[in-house]
Formats: sequence, C-alpha cells, structure tokens
Amino acid sequence: MDELSISTGAGVYDATAAGPPGGRPVLLLHGFPQTGLVWRRQLAALAAHGYRAVAPNQRGYSPGARPSRPEDYRMGLLVDDAVAIAERLGWAAFDLVGHDWGGAVAWWTADAHPGRIRTLTVVSTPHPGALATALRTDEDQRSRSRYMIDWRETPATEERMLAHDARELRALYAGKVPRDSVEAYLRHLRRPGALTAALNWYRAGRPDGAIGVVGVPTLYVWSTRDSAFGPAAAQETGRWVDGPYRFETLQGVGHWVPEEAPGTLNQLLLAHLRAHGES
Repeated sequence: MDELSISTGAGVYDATAAGPPGGRPVLLLHGFPQTGLVWRRQLAALAAHGYRAVAPNQRGYSPGARPSRPEDYRMGLLVDDAVAIAERLGWAAFDLVGHDWGGAVAWWTADAHPGRIRTLTVVSTPHPGALATALRTDEDQRSRSRYMIDWRETPATEERMLAHDARELRALYAGKVPRDSVEAYLRHLRRPGALTAALNWYRAGRPDGAIGVVGVPTLYVWSTRDSAFGPAAAQETGRWVDGPYRFETLQGVGHWVPEEAPGTLNQLLLAHLRAHGES
C-alpha cells in the first residue's frame, strides 16, 4: 500500500492507496472515530482485483486540512472535499464507498454529483432522508441518535472521551475493532486538535439544503446489531433510491462492519462493482 498526500484548495489530505495506478478508481470514506485505516482489508481486496483504491483521512482527521471552526465542517464542504480529492487524483468518474459519517458524505455526494459517481456503496448509514423520517416517526431511532446531541458540547466531550486512558472512546468500539486499529485511532485522535476537529462534524449544524433521491447504482449494507442506526431507517432507505438498488442485512454484526465482517463486505462490494462495469 502507498501513503499519499493529496493537495486541494481546502488543504492537504493524507491517504492510503492500493492497486495499479491505472485501475478503475474507488474512493473510500471513513467515519468517527476512525481514519482511512478502517478500509485496509477492503483496500487489499480491491487491489487484488485490479482496482485503484484510495482511502483519505477526511477533513479534520488530516492535520493539513483541519480548520478550527465547526461551521467549516458543513456537509457541502465535506462533499466538495470528496470531489476535489477525486479531481486531484485525475478521476473523472469513480466508485464511492462510505461508512458512518463517510456514508453520509457518500449519500450527499451521489446526490450532488451523480454524473461522477459510477456506483455507490454505503455501509451502516441510511440515506439522510430515510434517517430524517425515522427520527420523526420512530422512538427507537430517536433514542439511538441522542448521543449526537450530547457530543456537541465542547470542550466537555473531548475531556470526557479522553479521560482514564480514553475509556469512553475505547468503549465505542465495543470490543469489535482489532486492538491494533483501536490503538492507531486513539494515537491519531489524541494529537492536538484532532478530536475536536472530528467532533466538529457533529457541531457543524444542518446541511444547507435538502437531499434528493439517489439515481446511481447503490449497495446499502446494514447490520442487525448496529447501535446507531435501527431497522426503521434502514428499511426506509430503499424509498430514496430510484436507480439499481441492493439492500443487504448482516445478521449479528455491529456497527463496525468493515472490521467486524471484512470478508462478507468485500464479497458484496466486489460483486456490486462487477455488476456495474468491469474493472
């Protein structure tokens, strides 16, 4: 795997890449509290099948792209980052994969730039419109999402999460993430300003506009033990896709799918890519 520095108008993004430079391009977006490292098993699988896969550390997670104001983490800017990274890599069109917050960015990017997205794969995160419906109508989803309100408090959240050898952050991984990955994430988030930047994604406020129905070929992977997203939003997501759509449910798997069930996810992802163009 290669370590990259990708310069854009918004800053410099650290990234990990794998696969032949001329391979069909795939951009993978991570969530909280992780980095592009979350995709290492997917990067290896994609590279082995001839794809060129790149997993950047997103805004705030890359030291060279870490603005201090919460409003600098608005969704529109995060979408702009994804497109700018692809443009800097010379990708006119690409396959897009996202998990957790990276999944939200992926949904919004597919809505805003459908001509550039060959396929969309989202892990865990329902379509934002489906999540909004569930938050209005489903008490289970409202309960699952209350943490997002709690985490907007600053600096109390940072202090609490890092106290006692980052006990609260460690608990988020629920023992499902490999220990070496957990330690790597914690080293990253303990650096000055890193955790505040990551939490600014929650503090940025609502998106500037509304998201529509996604028309690109879409694979959505949800797991039954996901602590953040319940079945109501997951099942509603299909109503927000009018292109080819595949919904896969992983039984007995928690929120951290790329690391909890990498083999299954890799099979689903590769099948999705093959179904919508050759590598």
